[in-house]
Amino acid sequence: MPAKPHHPAPAARPLNRSRRLMLQATGAAVAAPWAFAASAAGQIAGGKPITLVVSYAAGGGADLMARLIAPRLAEFLGQPVLVDNKPGAGGQIAATQVARATADGTQLLVDASSFAVNPALYPKLPYDVDTAFAPLAVLAQFPNVLVCTPGFEAKSVKDLIRLAKAKPGQIAYASSGNGSAQHLAGALFEDLAGVKLVHVPYRGGGPAMNDVMAGQVPLFFANVASSLGQIQSGRLRPLAVTSRRRTRSLPDMPTMEEAGVPAYEVLEWNPVLAPAGIDAKSKAALVAAIRKTMADPEVLGRIRSLSGEVFPDGPEALTVAFLKAQQLKWGRIIKDRKITAG
Repeated sequence: MPAKPHHPAPAARPLNRSRRLMLQATGAAVAAPWAFAASAAGQIAGGKPITLVVSYAAGGGADLMARLIAPRLAEFLGQPVLVDNKPGAGGQIAATQVARATADGTQLLVDASSFAVNPALYPKLPYDVDTAFAPLAVLAQFPNVLVCTPGFEAKSVKDLIRLAKAKPGQIAYASSGNGSAQHLAGALFEDLAGVKLVHVPYRGGGPAMNDVMAGQVPLFFANVASSLGQIQSGRLRPLAVTSRRRTRSLPDMPTMEEAGVPAYEVLEWNPVLAPAGIDAKSKAALVAAIRKTMADPEVLGRIRSLSGEVFPDGPEALTVAFLKAQQLKWGRIIKDRKITAG
């Protein structure tokens, strides 16, 4: 369980169904008029609208998180909070926009775990990850689950390792593309388990999962939330989850460490970042509002329904250290295994 946040959410009117539908239909999240009564003026840039610039298309994990937090942020800050999707180039388009934005807190980047991967995957980014942004928070962490075709001969991770060592370079795993989270999860598994697999990239996680269910490729590191229905129906068979702790959705499923791969951990996560140079007062207000938002029971419940956990609350240094550790971890794997985006 994540550490209990230091800033409990104030009593606030819950999001009702009609309001949620309205937000989904408009593609933007704005505080209800009554919310502004609590604040005579917005805390950021004199109350101007704040835009969450999302690095991936509508419907994806980063987009879901942005739309989940936007209404609560608007309430806690007392000013409008909008969502704007800027997908493309593995998150670079959105990141570039925010890196070059005026550092007044009105444009914030909501990214994915690719934020820590891109510096190693793309030799020439149009921004410096270490100097262009002021990290505000990591919202939540979501595990993956190693699944296989139901008829696959390995019944456990230990079986898989034995089989892969007996047949080096003959067992394949699917991914949503070169350099994707699923690709890197497989590369880390090869590295820590001491095996050699075959990577089969697809154009998206859906086609990859479909071919695993059809028996075309035996293995896939799937998102827990998107694969849970297929696991429960028997169309996919889980072997282990990729988090250090068991997940609520699959409580009987061992972690990869428990299954025999020490130090293995792969999580998908969503950071929120402001442009570097944001003033200390605005930054503190944004951090406080995000913390209150993540402590909100409805937000917390939705994240847990997707098999996630809120990132542990703590000092700013914890977020910065996490981002740096992720960069170093995936940078090593990408370099050692000569992974490219092409």
